[in-house]
Amino acid sequence: MSEVIRFGVIGGSGVYQMEALDDVEEIALETPFGAPSDSYVVGSVHGQRVAFLARHGRGHRISPTRLNQRANIYGFKMLGVEYLISVSACGSLQEQYEPGHIVVPDQLFDRTNGRALSFFDDPAAGTDDLVVHISLAEPFCAFLSDICYEAARQTGNPVHKGGGFVTIEGPRFSTKAESEVFRSWGMDIIGMTTTPEAQLAREAEMSYAVMAHVTDYDVWHETEEAVTVEAVIRVLMHNTEVAKQAVSNAIRALADAGPSPYADALKDAIITDRKYVSHTTINNLRHIVGKYFDGASA
Repeated sequence: MSEVIRFGVIGGSGVYQMEALDDVEEIALETPFGAPSDSYVVGSVHGQRVAFLARHGRGHRISPTRLNQRANIYGFKMLGVEYLISVSACGSLQEQYEPGHIVVPDQLFDRTNGRALSFFDDPAAGTDDLVVHISLAEPFCAFLSDICYEAARQTGNPVHKGGGFVTIEGPRFSTKAESEVFRSWGMDIIGMTTTPEAQLAREAEMSYAVMAHVTDYDVWHETEEAVTVEAVIRVLMHNTEVAKQAVSNAIRALADAGPSPYADALKDAIITDRKYVSHTTINNLRHIVGKYFDGASA
């Protein structure tokens, strides 16, 4: 592509578009993993080119379990994105994170099952002869998380820095027993999509952070109503405008940012001897691994 777009935003429930974008165009992409959730809407904010994707598709057509997250993240990589901000709805597992608040988490716990978790293990996509062990001890970029926290704080909305984010399979909400177990583990917020986004973004050598917007108290909170779509949407209507302003603030702060802190995340993560990696794999994943191969492959 002739235009490099360094900044990306993936919008969750309630955030299906960014009205602040100027000079807008839509880009439909096909990746080695299939089609992303929707076309990427590319435009300008504060003089920066930004790519936006509705995670569930416009109109919220795709369930969390059926999201093609590899295609979504790889599409951002094809556009040149280095910094990816996720806007995500979540439930609260702790009293202090009230509905309407924003949490910028610093840890992630995976309770999903059966999801495609890596770019490097798919025979159908021709990427199964390259083994990569990515480091995910710190699943979110501290630099971008700091920017997201400050950007959210500037809106005047209550915002919390740090916290453990547990991802469940969905699309159903938790049982009370499950919710209490997650609380006993020390988890702070709960959602359905941050896994595998975080590890895929790391494999793609992107900086990734989450602005999680609390919509409810999950089901553990005895004094609150049970989680329903109606209750979630009610809070989302408020959160959506705050989310869009916070993202705009973050893009302004990122204008002079250098390369992603994870620009070389794969450097020490590729374990396969280069000579055994096929041309097919290198070509299919060229946006991610191309720079690590000099053409010597099987």
